[in-house]
Amino acid sequence: MSTALDFQRLDLIFQSRPDIIDGIKRAADSPGRIALFNEIASHVCDQLQNNGEPALKRRKVDPTIDTNGTQRSAVASGNAADEPVLLHVKEISVSVPQRKKFEICLTQNFVYARAPGTTAPIPGITYAWEDIEFLFYLPVPEKAQVQHNYVLFPRGTCLPSRATPSTVEPLVFTVPATAPKEGIIGGAEASSAAAVSDTYKSLFHWALNRRLRAAGNAIDLVSADTRKFHSVVRQPHRPNEKAVHVSGFRGSKDGYLFFLENGILWGFKKPLIFIPLNRIAAISYTNILQITFNMVVETFSGDGEPNEDLEFGMLDQQDYGGINDYVKRNRLQDGSMAEQRKAKLQLAENRGPKKGADDAEAGNVEGSTELEKAQLEAEQHLQDDEDEDEEDYDPGSEGDSEGSGNSSEEEEEDGNDPEGEEIDEEEGEEEERQGEEEAEEEEEEEEEGEEEDEENAMPEPITESVKRVKAESVKKTTAVPVRQGWATMASSRVKDDVDMEEKFEIV
Repeated sequence: MSTALDFQRLDLIFQSRPDIIDGIKRAADSPGRIALFNEIASHVCDQLQNNGEPALKRRKVDPTIDTNGTQRSAVASGNAADEPVLLHVKEISVSVPQRKKFEICLTQNFVYARAPGTTAPIPGITYAWEDIEFLFYLPVPEKAQVQHNYVLFPRGTCLPSRATPSTVEPLVFTVPATAPKEGIIGGAEASSAAAVSDTYKSLFHWALNRRLRAAGNAIDLVSADTRKFHSVVRQPHRPNEKAVHVSGFRGSKDGYLFFLENGILWGFKKPLIFIPLNRIAAISYTNILQITFNMVVETFSGDGEPNEDLEFGMLDQQDYGGINDYVKRNRLQDGSMAEQRKAKLQLAENRGPKKGADDAEAGNVEGSTELEKAQLEAEQHLQDDEDEDEEDYDPGSEGDSEGSGNSSEEEEEDGNDPEGEEIDEEEGEEEERQGEEEAEEEEEEEEEGEEEDEENAMPEPITESVKRVKAESVKKTTAVPVRQGWATMASSRVKDDVDMEEKFEIV
């Protein structure tokens, strides 16, 4: 049995997967494993030849189902490294799947990246033209210099799947707004490309569209259009340029939303997400605050699976109008007030036995949307204002009653009425002044009557007259009219308050 790997058969079987061949080379570290890999390669090669077609002429495998549940054709089984390079562009910054500068190479059936000075494609950055599903040309946000990203989504990679995550990642590479330098472009079609190489944009637009059409792939290269959507938030680095993105978060990762003519793209960090318009079930707005809000996109999963929600948070309130216009223009359903979202509030109310009004209100707020929470909060503020007005209301200002006076007097005696002390003291002083004035008037009337009596009667001894006048004056001073209601409260307050200065009338 041979002790060396049968590279001829391995290359024939895994032409489109050089990464698998590299893995086999690393794993074949013993004679037993080498023999096993050779037997597997021999068996697979025999099966391909028994199907009635030469193995070298097989370009495709049978249709398969991708991770999104849609039928597609697999990547062409040719080896990208064996095909002549029609065009290559050096010093291109790739950010996804790897962040590094590579050479972008275009062949008859593939586009791939390779390290400078090498000829082998980088594993995981090789894509067949017929397998490209979406292609975008978008500006890079928050850069002082104008730059754009080319984004290529292979089939089955635009939407993440929790059940069967895709092993293939999209391709994202960045180009500046300037013209390519001399010596950057090479390949068999370099002379034709030179005529359209005024900028990197014109070069790659021409090359990508040319190769896609040659491979029979009719997808269009989509760019952002400020006439269809743009953000109203001003860019500090380029204030005179309208932004076509909206900044936000997905979980703890920041990124940018692009509202395009064929769907919504989230980039440019892993994982990239593109939601085609035909995959959007509804769009809802949640966590609406004074400055920001969240947007939830409900997507169709397919294959009978339940729909999946993708939430993007911390979107600026200034962009709500533009996003809402985009939803209406594309006739997308607004699910903010959907019945299933309303049901959350009802379920929260019936979560358990009611313990009181406070528990019920807490359950309502927990299960309600942000708009309902704001409404409940506004109603609560109004209720608090009414309660404060009721507390400031003075029942004694509209009239006195015996019952209210007695209850107030009892509260003051118990020391439980700190409010209204100042009012009670003023009323007590007023009542005291009125009583003193009445006592003085009565004293004057009696003195006038005594003078008339003295005129008609015999004069009494001086000592007897002085004693009688003193006794009558003391008696009249202490004889204060009987008070009821608030008057009794005021008098008792003055009597009991030891800190108040006492005023005596000296006769």
